[in-house]
Amino acid sequence: MGMLALALAVAVQAVPGAPQAVPAPAPPPCRRVGEEAFLAIDAEAAARLAEIGLDRAAIFARMAETSIPETMGCWAMPVGNFDGQLVSVGMSQWNYGTGSLQPVLKAWRDGFRSRGRFKRALKRLAPTYGKSLFSRDCLKVPVRDKCRNGILAAHGPDGKLNPVMLAELGAIFESDAMLQVQTDAYVALLLEVRADLLRVFAGQPITMRKVRWAVDTKVQQGFFPADEDLARLRTKLAAMPEAERWDRLRAIFDWYGGLSRSIDQDGVGRDWAWNVAQWRCMIDKGQIDPEQYEMLHLTFLRSRTAVGNSGRWQALTFSRRAKIVLGVGSVSGKRDGDCAGMG
Repeated sequence: MGMLALALAVAVQAVPGAPQAVPAPAPPPCRRVGEEAFLAIDAEAAARLAEIGLDRAAIFARMAETSIPETMGCWAMPVGNFDGQLVSVGMSQWNYGTGSLQPVLKAWRDGFRSRGRFKRALKRLAPTYGKSLFSRDCLKVPVRDKCRNGILAAHGPDGKLNPVMLAELGAIFESDAMLQVQTDAYVALLLEVRADLLRVFAGQPITMRKVRWAVDTKVQQGFFPADEDLARLRTKLAAMPEAERWDRLRAIFDWYGGLSRSIDQDGVGRDWAWNVAQWRCMIDKGQIDPEQYEMLHLTFLRSRTAVGNSGRWQALTFSRRAKIVLGVGSVSGKRDGDCAGMG
């Protein structure tokens, strides 16, 4: 998972009851994710992404959107081992635990014209921990014990990365060269998302809602439901009597609410009660269209199989995607939309 905004939310679990107005944490000082003139996008990749409505501005808009729940909108924002991923850093929170960080580090290293330039850059940006972060032990997937033990030793008594490692990782990931590496990695992810969209929504228009939903699913969970699961769900939806239609959706919102109140769900304490109230209101006002209806069921299908920390983040995964689908929701205390003003 490896998300700063999520880490901040873990400690703020609300008491079950009526929705409460809890302000989202203020954005931290950092280099903010967004388009910069020097960042290049491969022409062939740009052409393929344009086919699903993603021009240059839209690519950076999706990148900024992805970074909000991951790093509160920052290019770096490293966090430690709170979720078992050892270190997570970068706008998409690449991490050692899943092996997503190692390729990003290698790409930055390999972007220098010579070994000497790389070493000088590392000495300037990360003089204390740079050598360890780019060691063979830390670039293996999975990392070797020597790397793991060294990284854990850089955590303080509070379980967070010490200030020196935080600063050095921040310096690397806010550097111009690493911004290009992160952009390249995100564009590669979007190309995978394009292929996923064409499979999951075969024969359907690819709307920006679907693109945003798919990007968030890919970033947080890595893959989409298998064809047989999609077929099973859609067969059930097609055969469902119209009289059951909204009760079935209310049951999913009840699942989310019950899960959010359970003992081992984190990151939703400030959000779930308000979300449930808003989403039920949208049903009552007839504000959920057929595309949203199907996508909510697809979100349920994937969210209930989120396995990180033995399912600790299932309610959060549903919150994130349901907010995208409905345009109304709260994630990490940030509320958007209001059913009361709709219709």
